[in-house]
Amino acid sequence: MTFEEFAAARLPSVLRFAGVLTGDRGLAEDVVQEVLIRAIARWQAIARLDQPEAYVRKMIVNEYLSWRRRSWRLVLSGAGTDLHSRPAPDHAAGYAERDAIWAELAKLPLRQRTVLVLRYYEGLSDPEIAEVLGCRPGTVRGYACRALAALRVELTVPPLVAPAIAKEER
Repeated sequence: MTFEEFAAARLPSVLRFAGVLTGDRGLAEDVVQEVLIRAIARWQAIARLDQPEAYVRKMIVNEYLSWRRRSWRLVLSGAGTDLHSRPAPDHAAGYAERDAIWAELAKLPLRQRTVLVLRYYEGLSDPEIAEVLGCRPGTVRGYACRALAALRVELTVPPLVAPAIAKEER
């Protein structure tokens, strides 16, 4: 398979993956562009691999994680979520819920967020995620456990505004 064939066939898929990973369409496009520039230079070696897309996906994860080292601040906002969303029957409630989840994901450290995206969006197993991140499966499970615990706490805390509104209505 040539690079052009790979890019034509898999570009939408890797862009969606990068979009879910970063939460920002512009950043996802930047990350994929950087990765594809590096991949085309090494395409002969990448094409010989059993799963070239898995290798490119790993390059995307590494590029995304390296953005932090470049002293760029990543802000995960609801603006880029249209990349992979489907509106719920109640559009306002669906957007509010999705924005709340994105806001909580934004608070997670990059590796924890990456583990959740690889596990729940890409459907990778712990050993596969460990290979992508260059760590042990136990470390992946630790990242996932801490990330899910943080999300559970943040998403189940009742809002403090509701009791105040209920008192005003009496």
